[in-house]
Amino acid sequence: MTKAQTLRQFRKAGFEDNKLKRRIFRQVSHAIRDFNMIESGDKVMVCLSGGKDSYSLLDILSTMQKRAPFHFDITVVHLHKMQPGFPADVIPRYLEEKGADFRIVSEDVYGIVKGIIPEGKGGCSLCARLRRGIIYRVAGEIGATKIALGHHRDDIIETFFLNLLYSARLKTMPPKLKTDDGRHIVIRPLAYVRENDLVRYAQMRQFPLIPCTYCGPLENFQRAKLKTLMQQWEKEFPGRSGSVFAALSTIVPSHLLDGNFFDFKSLSVKEGTPDSSIRPDDEDDVSAFLQQADDDY
Repeated sequence: MTKAQTLRQFRKAGFEDNKLKRRIFRQVSHAIRDFNMIESGDKVMVCLSGGKDSYSLLDILSTMQKRAPFHFDITVVHLHKMQPGFPADVIPRYLEEKGADFRIVSEDVYGIVKGIIPEGKGGCSLCARLRRGIIYRVAGEIGATKIALGHHRDDIIETFFLNLLYSARLKTMPPKLKTDDGRHIVIRPLAYVRENDLVRYAQMRQFPLIPCTYCGPLENFQRAKLKTLMQQWEKEFPGRSGSVFAALSTIVPSHLLDGNFFDFKSLSVKEGTPDSSIRPDDEDDVSAFLQQADDDY
């Protein structure tokens, strides 16, 4: 490869990196604005786990903090779960180098989960509940007004399908959430950002990533299986995941089946307005059909 070719490749890589950064920052800015995630005077607690998503979230919000037309504070909280072999010095060193305001919370989450979940079984759900309780407690202790988590667009889509297929609910991770006790607001500024972009961003920024090894091989878990399925689906039908995500923002309650969100029982045709869908002489046939359907089921 000639020097000129090397230079062109270098310039192209720099162009692509800048394009990626602009796209991610634009998407995060839109999410913050669309859902009013961060306001003047907020104290945002950024939860840093050591993965690509939370590192990217902290990096992006820290940059935005310097450019924002209003003031807000950031405090980074890392929960050390006391897992054997975890490199506990990596995150504090990174945060010190960045000059961040941070707090390290050490809780034996690993020991609790191991003591309850049988060997070979997945403890992700219990681990998540324990982490959530600790995070909410710490948020109260430091006076945080917002709790920022690193969930991205793919997480939201996958959670929707997990609830749809395994819990029979139309539900996912909302970009902004008030906790059940009403004491905290949880925000997900990466809600519009694709996971693939975060992978590239983390590589570009060279974050000291620490993978979670507690769960062992992830291919045995429902979310990992669904993630693989979604990746195959997106490869075969590009843009489908984007359509699913857009659908989550375009709900039509009158065309679903939940009477708590749409008053089906009160629907009626105004007096004097003909109903073209059912003619008078069809009523007996319709009644017979409904009766037969009722008998069949």
